[in-house]
Parts: sequence; C-alpha cells; structure tokens
Amino acid sequence: MTSQPSLPQNLPQVADAEIKPLIEKYLSAEGPLLPMLHEIQGAFGFVPANAVPLLAEALNLTRAEVTGVISFYHDFRKAPAGKHVLKICRAEACQSMGAEALTARMLSLLGLEDHGTTADSRVTVEAVYCLGLCACAPAAMLDGQLIGRASFEGLEKALEGAA
Repeated sequence: MTSQPSLPQNLPQVADAEIKPLIEKYLSAEGPLLPMLHEIQGAFGFVPANAVPLLAEALNLTRAEVTGVISFYHDFRKAPAGKHVLKICRAEACQSMGAEALTARMLSLLGLEDHGTTADSRVTVEAVYCLGLCACAPAAMLDGQLIGRASFEGLEKALEGAA
C-alpha cells in the first residue's frame, strides 16, 4: 500500500470570496460538482481545502462526498503542481512493460512519492491509468507531450531539457 504524500505546509491561501463566484456559476447546471471543481482548479491550479465545505453546503452534500470525488479523479490536485508535470501510465499494458520500475526510478531520482512535487516546485510526478499509447508501452506524458516507449534515460533527458 502506498502512502499519501503530505501536503506542503505553505499552500497558497485562497479566500472563500474568490471561490464562491466559481461555485455560483454552475449552481443551476445539471450535475454541477465536476464543472465546479474544474473551474476552481482552473482558477487556482488546485482545489483549496476551504473549497470543500463551500461546495458541500452549496450542493447539499457532505464534505466526505466532495472529498471522495476529488480523491477519485486523479486530475484534481490538493496542492499546486510543479512547473513541469510528468505523468507515468500505470495501467496494465504499461505495467507489463516495466512502468512500475520506471516510476520507482524516477521517484527515487527526484526524491518523491507518487503525486509528489519537488521542493523547488520544478517537477510533479503523477500516476495515470492509460494515456492511449498501449502499443508503445510504457507511456508517459511531460507537460502534455506524449512519450511512447518511455525509458528512465529518456525521461531524465526530457526533464533536463524542460525549460
């Protein structure tokens, strides 16, 4: 079982007054929680903890229900991502081609756990479950650019070249 990375202590503070208009924008929509979460993350780069009770109250949900949705969808972040985001596929095809070992080496190189961000906020590494490159496994994505047949050396070079 993998441990959850701890949240950085110096998270940016977002005022409730900045979050509420983003929630209100979707109150009349059908199934509004996901659009609200996307809107909030789009505005701040993550879903601040104080958004959870605001969303729960607005939608008559429990905080646990809102937190459950945030934690279920891996694209929602509880802290801002690093300047560069490296996603490594962990689905079956990629696992069979060495994605677990590749991930372990990358995390070790960067001194991170899954979904962690380097202390200098340069790189965030995230697990994803299918990038659609099953025939070119293992697959990764760096800053939106797909990388098929990913290797440790190739990912290390890609990170070094990232501005």
